[in-house]
Amino acid sequence: MSTAYVVVTVLGAVMAGFSAGAVHFRAAWVVEPLADYGVPRAWWPRLAAAKAAGAAGLLAGLVVPVIGILAAAGLVLYFTGAVITIVRARWFSHIPFPLLYAAPALASLALAG
Repeated sequence: MSTAYVVVTVLGAVMAGFSAGAVHFRAAWVVEPLADYGVPRAWWPRLAAAKAAGAAGLLAGLVVPVIGILAAAGLVLYFTGAVITIVRARWFSHIPFPLLYAAPALASLALAG
């Protein structure tokens, strides 16, 4: 296990956990855009839980690598869905935000091998 893998995995877990907390605690700068994109409020707790599970999975992957690989893949898919949602809502200037969160998960996935 390389140092780069550990660093990007922990960074990805912290970022995904932060993002999950922001949705869970309904930070205005996160939930206002979700409402603007048309994401139903009933989905928000599940979206936060998915990100929190991904963060926990990345950290668990430091001990059990297959869990980390699955968590990283799940987070990449999650944030890909976020990009698709933003594109469908035509808020093109917001596309970089989910990509920023997806980057460490993707790097973790790439370095896992």
